[in-house]
Amino acid sequence: MLGRTSDCTNGSRTDVQQLSLVVREQSVIEGATEILKVIRPDWCRDSVRFKLFTDGITNKLVGCFKQAKESDDGNGTPEPEDVVLIRVYGNKTDLLIDRSKEKENIQLLHRYGYAPALYATFANGLAYEYVPGVTLTPDTCQADAVWPLVARRMAQMHKVQPDDPSAANVPALSSKTDQFLRLVPKCFTDPLKDERVWKVFPSVSELCVEFNALYARLLETDSPVVFCHNDLLLGNVIYDEARSRVTFIDYEYAAPNHQAFDIGNHFTEFAGIDDIDYGRYPTQDFQRSWLRVYLQEYLGESIPVTDSAVQRLYVQVNQYALASHFFWAIWALIQAEHSTIDFDFIQFGTTRFLEYRRRKEEFLALRCNN
Repeated sequence: MLGRTSDCTNGSRTDVQQLSLVVREQSVIEGATEILKVIRPDWCRDSVRFKLFTDGITNKLVGCFKQAKESDDGNGTPEPEDVVLIRVYGNKTDLLIDRSKEKENIQLLHRYGYAPALYATFANGLAYEYVPGVTLTPDTCQADAVWPLVARRMAQMHKVQPDDPSAANVPALSSKTDQFLRLVPKCFTDPLKDERVWKVFPSVSELCVEFNALYARLLETDSPVVFCHNDLLLGNVIYDEARSRVTFIDYEYAAPNHQAFDIGNHFTEFAGIDDIDYGRYPTQDFQRSWLRVYLQEYLGESIPVTDSAVQRLYVQVNQYALASHFFWAIWALIQAEHSTIDFDFIQFGTTRFLEYRRRKEEFLALRCNN
């Protein structure tokens, strides 16, 4: 069974097919094949190559490549004629993410030209357009050819107007963190996990008090509410060197939020995921250059970017980086209980939480007139 909805993109018709199919995590290729039968019925199975991407720690992603017929000129494997990406949601991630809102976000940002096209949704995932390029790394994210593109694209996204104007000024940070805190188990199913968690983390009630105090301090910075990605880790930025452009992907957490959270969150991701090194957190000089480019795009040519404006945003961003560490630490505890992906979420959460504690006093002491 399937239904169909339509959306107009820059004057052209884009159909989003809604499938009642469930793709099992252990049979992603087989599930992708069934989806292609519906959304790409003209593809011959023998001409399709599948690639399972292993970078993500939340979902499973498979690339479906329609191979062109090999030519006789001896130039090797030709470029694929068409590519579809199929993402299968991780176990229990519906506890964390509003999937209908994710679909709306992708379609909204695609209309602005900032997100890939959405082809279909199914019971536990979606199929969407392939974006050529490579994901950023801890090295390339600070490359001079790359970071200004990211700064400008984030500024452009921050000027997007949500379809629901009534929700445009409600920041997601507080409500989403509260939601996550309610989902942290008081006792983890695995006794070893339970022991590891509570050796580092205080009780959930103490975490609630900690976050409320932090957020009260952050609100004093008066960071504006804009449309944010909220999860701009390096793997969610695709860099196309040939076209000198970047594309953001995976809008699971996109929502109105504090401007400084989105930027600060991106800066914390410079440390990487598999081998986290907070020595890679961007320096003050780098941040100021990045923020100046961002503000030039965000404010527009008619408004000059002053040193005081850069300093103000610098303070806001680093203080909201604390909220990023706290938020993803709590997220990791929920994933540690429910995820079936082979990843040490407790170690990840512990690293984020300890970095929050380490930088808290330093960042909260920053002032706009420093």
